[in-house]
Amino acid sequence: MKKISSLITLSALLLLLTACNPISYDVRYNNVKSFDKVNKRTIVSAIDFIDREKIERLTYDLMGLGKDIDIEEARYVAREAVLFPQYLANEYRLVGPPNKHNVLVNEGKRKRGLCYHWAQDMTAHIGKKHYKTLEMHRVVANQGTFVEHNVLSVSAKGKGIKDAFILDGWRNSGKLLWMKTDEDDEYDWVKYTPQYSNRAAAKPSSKNKNLSVQ
Repeated sequence: MKKISSLITLSALLLLLTACNPISYDVRYNNVKSFDKVNKRTIVSAIDFIDREKIERLTYDLMGLGKDIDIEEARYVAREAVLFPQYLANEYRLVGPPNKHNVLVNEGKRKRGLCYHWAQDMTAHIGKKHYKTLEMHRVVANQGTFVEHNVLSVSAKGKGIKDAFILDGWRNSGKLLWMKTDEDDEYDWVKYTPQYSNRAAAKPSSKNKNLSVQ
């Protein structure tokens, strides 16, 4: 009976340690080869069924943002929103889960990979292109706190962020997460304003480095 009790105690301890300090793993997208800066396209050797389906679904969702959305613009944004975060993951030498990578950045072991790096890089690529029917905004939740989160959003031209989709590469380690801004149960999104320093907000708590900002 004591042996069983000891095993249960040991199992509970291991679960607790795993929860507090999640096991890290390398994230690598081998199909992503490079990025064409001239044509603004992510270069891949192949697009698997899952990513192809994501691109099609996101294209459909973007077309639903308005009655006059240009299908080529929607297809381009959808393709790059799915594939470019995978390129960034390789460039960041990403480690999962996301908060584990945050710790490495805050300790100086990785240069980039906090959520605002994802937002900056996705904005610089997808968000700076001229669109006739779509509009991009960087949005933020909990700005200036240790749980700040930054993403790029896309809406129909002139609609703003209330009727928009977030394009989040950070939350699933390079696997794009998108949803309407008002359907995100984890965050309340507002338009980003540079009133706070991302770099200052990204410093980890001295009590628990796993609480470092996204």
